[in-house]
Amino acid sequence: MVEFAANGVEFLVVSAHALAVHGVARATGDFDLFVRPTRPNAERVLAALRAFGAPVDAHGLSVDLRAQGDMVYQIGLPPRRIDLLTSISGCGFDDIWPRRVNASVAGLSVPVIGRADLITNKRASHRDKDLLDLALLAESQTAD
Repeated sequence: MVEFAANGVEFLVVSAHALAVHGVARATGDFDLFVRPTRPNAERVLAALRAFGAPVDAHGLSVDLRAQGDMVYQIGLPPRRIDLLTSISGCGFDDIWPRRVNASVAGLSVPVIGRADLITNKRASHRDKDLLDLALLAESQTAD
């Protein structure tokens, strides 16, 4: 994320790490980042990944993220894997970006999907673990 910040990448922390920001801690094997799927942002993503040392050229990533469709680019192995996503269920990047929240991660301020949008995303995913996450989010809100 340091390289993303240094290169001006527009991204949102989503999934389990976003849950933690919104009061629900759960184990996970990856760190999910939803990146704005535009050509200018893709150029910044590729520059950041190259600076990080990721083999993006060998993997055929291009600056046209939209042409690549819904994409998950994985770096590393669990429990330290990073997943870069160009889409998430139920939420478009441009729609949820204005409702982001900022959180401190390792001393860096990072944008995180807002709580309401995280709930929308979890509902749209239709996976068992996401339904459990929704229940935990509801519990955490009543505990506030």
